[in-house]
Amino acid sequence: MGNFSSEVEKAFDNLSEIRRGKLDLRWMYANPSGWNSRARPRDERGLTLEDVNAVGTYGVVPERGGTHGSMAPRGCEVPPQTPSLGCYDLNDKSLVWADNVAKLYEEAVARQWSSARDVPWGELTPQPEDLERAMCQVCTNLSEVEFIAGDMPAKWLWHINHDFHEVKCFLATQIMDEARHLEVFRKRALANGGGLLAASPGSEELLRLIIEAPDYTVASALMHILGEGFVLTLFRNGEMFALTPVEKKIFRLCMQDEARHVAYGTMHLKYFLERHPEREGEIHEILRQGEEATFSLNLNRENAEARAILAGGGLDHIEEGIEKVRYLFMKQIQEYLHRLKVAGIDRSSRLAIPVELPL
Repeated sequence: MGNFSSEVEKAFDNLSEIRRGKLDLRWMYANPSGWNSRARPRDERGLTLEDVNAVGTYGVVPERGGTHGSMAPRGCEVPPQTPSLGCYDLNDKSLVWADNVAKLYEEAVARQWSSARDVPWGELTPQPEDLERAMCQVCTNLSEVEFIAGDMPAKWLWHINHDFHEVKCFLATQIMDEARHLEVFRKRALANGGGLLAASPGSEELLRLIIEAPDYTVASALMHILGEGFVLTLFRNGEMFALTPVEKKIFRLCMQDEARHVAYGTMHLKYFLERHPEREGEIHEILRQGEEATFSLNLNRENAEARAILAGGGLDHIEEGIEKVRYLFMKQIQEYLHRLKVAGIDRSSRLAIPVELPL
């Protein structure tokens, strides 16, 4: 048949035996305790992860992931000869879990949107040059920073034990969300007679802190609660910066995605700290560094000036815009501190940056 390896020849032998009727069929009787399962949808959402997890032991998420180190799905029988892949080393549930993660995954799947079809690009209208340039600068910055929230989960995803597949599934949707955010802001910068403007050197400090974080929980606290939390507040106040129905729709669509990411990060930190209170000091320190980097990023000339021009309605009204940006920053701080309290950590007296911008 050819000069094939022993593994290929073994596969041919198996096929030959099956054709001759020499069947093994031991697989048919594997995992007897997991047989006779019947997962049913409980409501109009259809058959969800939670519905499947309600069946027998399939929803039991172990405190420690399986030691076999393979991609075998939780709840199946794992033969002893199954090889370890050597990469799934996030085996402690507390290092990745959040009690809301299955619900957030279902929401993410149900609320996917298309930047090509769901944004009313035809409603873009010509803008005064100062406003169009300011919008293009904001979109340049958002294109720059948004995909860190895709890169970070991608860095850690392949380390997470497959027994925590709900987390892996959710993080996969986050990567897709962030790809869509990058493309939608890039499209807006290029869609109305403008273009991309200046990258922000200050952005890189915060992005480096996130991507170089020493472990997943530290990275999650920096990104999901601090970084994405600040962006979520910005999107919630998107009417302040929107010039046309296009920007309004973009901010609303991105807001629903960011809200999921922030909700996961908040509840993950809560789950983690309840089980590892001794690491609160470490979280405080990394958040201090993140706060300083975020403050610097928000007050970079290219970011602060562009936002103030948009918020005020033009260069001639930039002072009014600065007042609105001050209000936005105060809201960002308030919502950030609130999320941390929900997660079980109080930084109100340890905040490394002012709670409001000076006059």
